[in-house]
Amino acid sequence: MKSINLRKKLFFLFFFLVSAPFVMRAEELKSPDGNLLMRFEVNGEGTPVYELTYKQKPVIKPSRLGLEIEGFSLRKAFTLKGVETATFDETWTPVWGEVKAIRNHYNEMTATLHQADGDRTMVIRFRLYDDGLGFRYEFPQQKSLNYFVIKEEYSEFAMAGDHKAFWIPGDYDTQEYDYTESRLTEIRGLMQTAITPNTSQTPFSPTGVQTALMMKSDDGLYINLHEAALVDYPCMSLNLDDQTLTFQSWLTPDAQGKKGYMQTPCHTPWRTVIVSDDARRILASHLTLNLNEPCKLDDVSWIRPVKYIGVWWEMISGKSTWAYTNDLPSVHLGVTDYTKMKPNGTHAANNEKVRRYIDFAAKHGFDQVLVEGWNIGWEDWFGNSKDYVFDFVTPYPDFDLKALNEYAHSKGVKLMMHHETSSSVRNYERHMEKAYKLMNDYGYNAVKSGYVGNIIPRGEYHYGQWMVNHYLYAVKKAVEHRIMVNAHEAVRPTGLCRTYPNLIGNEAARGGEYESFGGNKVFHTTILPFTRLMGGPMDYTPGIFETRLENVNPGNNSYVHSTLARQLALYVTMYSPLQMAADLPENYERFMDAFRFIKDVAIDWDDSKYLEAEPGRYITVARKAKGTNNWFVGCTANEDGHLSNVSLDFLDPGRKYTATIYADAPTAHYEKNPQAYTIKQMKVTNKSKLTLRAASGGGYAISIMEQK
Repeated sequence: MKSINLRKKLFFLFFFLVSAPFVMRAEELKSPDGNLLMRFEVNGEGTPVYELTYKQKPVIKPSRLGLEIEGFSLRKAFTLKGVETATFDETWTPVWGEVKAIRNHYNEMTATLHQADGDRTMVIRFRLYDDGLGFRYEFPQQKSLNYFVIKEEYSEFAMAGDHKAFWIPGDYDTQEYDYTESRLTEIRGLMQTAITPNTSQTPFSPTGVQTALMMKSDDGLYINLHEAALVDYPCMSLNLDDQTLTFQSWLTPDAQGKKGYMQTPCHTPWRTVIVSDDARRILASHLTLNLNEPCKLDDVSWIRPVKYIGVWWEMISGKSTWAYTNDLPSVHLGVTDYTKMKPNGTHAANNEKVRRYIDFAAKHGFDQVLVEGWNIGWEDWFGNSKDYVFDFVTPYPDFDLKALNEYAHSKGVKLMMHHETSSSVRNYERHMEKAYKLMNDYGYNAVKSGYVGNIIPRGEYHYGQWMVNHYLYAVKKAVEHRIMVNAHEAVRPTGLCRTYPNLIGNEAARGGEYESFGGNKVFHTTILPFTRLMGGPMDYTPGIFETRLENVNPGNNSYVHSTLARQLALYVTMYSPLQMAADLPENYERFMDAFRFIKDVAIDWDDSKYLEAEPGRYITVARKAKGTNNWFVGCTANEDGHLSNVSLDFLDPGRKYTATIYADAPTAHYEKNPQAYTIKQMKVTNKSKLTLRAASGGGYAISIMEQK
């Protein structure tokens, strides 16, 4: 009996040794501080598998990697040909940003995989930072893998529990949804109500969600899934298997249903997992920027942060119109003669009104004035799948392009160009050179572009590879003309502003304009910094003081789900080098004491400190203005409000400061009493502590100026 058992043991040992080349031992990679550990192996099927832990807590359980290609698979039958490791540590200076210097420190593992059948090689590169993991697929040039078409990418993120998540529906065309807070297993049941109407939308799954996805585990881990450096590749969403709690990458298809067209040598964007047991470290992470390439511009002297106002909110509220006349059922550019049309009397982009905005900007120190509806075609711009919809160069009869720009420049102000494409993208590309040249001729240096509606070429989606390439084409073309770009309805950012810092702003989320379309959820601005802003700044358009829209347009019953004090705080909590004072000048003139903060607050920073943070609940941020010793603090809270005990220990020792505190009054409430605020001044030092209360849907803002 013992002899038989011995023979069995020897047989199994022999079998294991023979099979060993196909079952690779796990390779390990640690973060520089040792808190994160990533394990990688090729399993018995030849499938790449990784897992991630943080302080020995599971973040990503064993998860498979690979892609399905038309004609063959890059998911199985791999052998690990080699593993290389490296360490990298640098500090780089952003052109603009939340801090004046960013450390880029990671440990790297490069795994080279080979498929004998087909003789194909694929590389998976992992970079592990103290705050998270990035990985991507790389395809060296090779005879057997040159041009190929992606059917789907199969990158998995297996969750370790039924986490609380802050999510919006997966969609190929829009991110303009309110966030839903739920357990992962509840997503399917809540999806139908989470999908609200939009001008262009294509949901893809009852459990599909978009990145950046923010989660919190029951054992106190904050986990964020996103991507970095999205170039020449479709945008990634996530599809959840709610039985196994595993997310799989889900790429946006093109008009033919293809996911991506590749030519070696090439690589995918980075897939990112940011993790911490402190929510503040999620907000402070620079991992997304660090995974992007350094700035490609030789000269960045023309790129400057912008604080602006605009002829915009009165159209958004319905008080005024973009269109010049009501007498045109349709428009034929180059044929329709607007000089023979009767003005409707509600067109906002007229000479008299724009001059008033210019005067207001000059008086109060704003850099630029955005003007929407200045160019012909707005009578017939949306909903008709129209190709030749705008020419981007011809003004309406009541908008004197040359005279208004000269007037603005005489006041030390620039006008900001507006290019709404109506998603006729090929029309925009055919006019882009001429449109940018016009901007150069009249001294414009920034453009707000828009992509409202379904894409032309018809059948393409906002987030497919073709459109991803278009958005970057527009930014690169703008570099040639020294123009800064603020794209709305474009794909959500993935840190490309490091490489192309003239990409100074993006929308790509449900912004402040929706306060005029029924309102955003009260907790919206306590989530966006954990989600949308993980990839780059947002042109959220804060600063709405008249929160009852019926007082601007009697036909609009919407109201802003925020107190006035929180509107001030958003200039600090919603980071952007492009900040708009979005309300009407006459509404600011009613509250000039509160408007003082908008005038004072900086838009470029030497340092940022996240003092308090809990997604969906509250965020408190302190930022140091570029080149000064002045600080600004902002707090935004959900419907429960928030009580802060803030230490000012971030101030320089030995210096004295004057703090001006703009806070919710004791009776303030986002719905019942939104305009109740208090303003007080006090002397502070780095030893001072403040106790401040944010009302329901409220917040506070503080300017801290060094005493001279």
